[in-house]
Amino acid sequence: MESGDSNIIIHVISVLFNMSWQIFWPLAFGLILSSFIRHLLPVDTVVKHLGKTDAKSLTFTTILGMVSSSCSYAAASLSHTLLAKKATLANAMAFLVSSTNLIVEMFIVLVALMGWTFLWGEVIGGLILIATVGFLFSRFYPKEVEQELRQHIESAEPAKHAHSDCGMDMSNMKHESSDCGMDMSNMKSETSDCGMDMSNMKHETSDCGMDMSSMKHETSDCGMDMSNMKSETSDCGMDMSNMKHDHMDMIAQEETGLMSKITKSAGFFQMDLAMIGKEILIGVVVSSILIALVPQEGWKALFISNDVGLPTWLHSLLDVIIGIFVAMIAYVCSVGNLILAAALWHGGISFGGVIGFILADVLTIPMMGVYKKYYGKRPTKWMVGLLFLSILFTGLCVDAIFNGFGWVSTDQTVRTLNQSGFGMNMTTVMNLIFIPLSIWYYRLGKKANAGMGMSM
Repeated sequence: MESGDSNIIIHVISVLFNMSWQIFWPLAFGLILSSFIRHLLPVDTVVKHLGKTDAKSLTFTTILGMVSSSCSYAAASLSHTLLAKKATLANAMAFLVSSTNLIVEMFIVLVALMGWTFLWGEVIGGLILIATVGFLFSRFYPKEVEQELRQHIESAEPAKHAHSDCGMDMSNMKHESSDCGMDMSNMKSETSDCGMDMSNMKHETSDCGMDMSSMKHETSDCGMDMSNMKSETSDCGMDMSNMKHDHMDMIAQEETGLMSKITKSAGFFQMDLAMIGKEILIGVVVSSILIALVPQEGWKALFISNDVGLPTWLHSLLDVIIGIFVAMIAYVCSVGNLILAAALWHGGISFGGVIGFILADVLTIPMMGVYKKYYGKRPTKWMVGLLFLSILFTGLCVDAIFNGFGWVSTDQTVRTLNQSGFGMNMTTVMNLIFIPLSIWYYRLGKKANAGMGMSM
């Protein structure tokens, strides 16, 4: 008995490691890409192309989704980034479903495992789903709930300029007042928030407790050694002697430097993992246990037999609902889940039920946890409800189309497919690149966020 238990545990661990190995690089790639988009993509560019929902914007999001990561968690991060950049909710959701269902690697596995019929079912189903999502989210998602969603996103966004240890926004030094209370943009002529009349700097005493008449010899309460103003750097890290030239040049280089952009982008990557890392881990572990322990016969017990004599439309409806339900509790990643899709098909579920199952990779329980973190509780409920209706409608449409034209053959057999991710293959090569890259990138982001007092 103990030997049997140990074998089960070993089997679960083996499946867990195998799945983690297969999904690591697309997950890391998607989150890294999301962090760069969030930092580098101008808001006006997103607004220009995705600020309204129409056929053109949905086409653009579909293409963008097709060339992005296939991992649903990474796709959720990217869609969250588009929303933060002021894309419409409909466009962001269209991107979410296209980036998890209309990707090349999924097409390859579908053909290899289940045949060309399922490939075309996935393509047609994906396009119907995108159009349906665009329609439902633009027409039926309540405006007040969307406002709540956007407020949740904005409240979670880090302060744009909280980089200086002194709390001073150096990037806008020519125009704004720093937290040290000094309006450096008009240092010679205006009065700072610290109460310093800089226009009479040599003769008057400021409210900050500074005897300006002795400016060459004393130190202010702002932490700035004014006595050596021409040659030394203040406690705020500011070289006052060349303030108009040297320091501003340094700021410009910092803002435009490649390493600076990478560092700031890495901060978003670290925050994303801190926010949704637990949900990703739970999803992988639960899915590994289900796939390792539940035999194919166990999934068959969920389906309604054709002998029951239900009307065709009702039988199809129930099968699609069952497919979505199974996906919600058993999903791990868009590509890896196709093995279970094949098991469902040969267990007796309808063609539309299989397509509904595959498309429902955005409705898993861990993914709902991610949405809740990103958007809040009430916006997530509406989002999940509309996605469910969209997938249900799509599954019914695909089932009706393919059965109506006689394109579905129930005697199709599962083809062999090596599911081991280990060995010299594409997965191994990409992981050898992305494992060290993601570790370095995460540590860089953690250090950057800690410097801003935002460590998570």
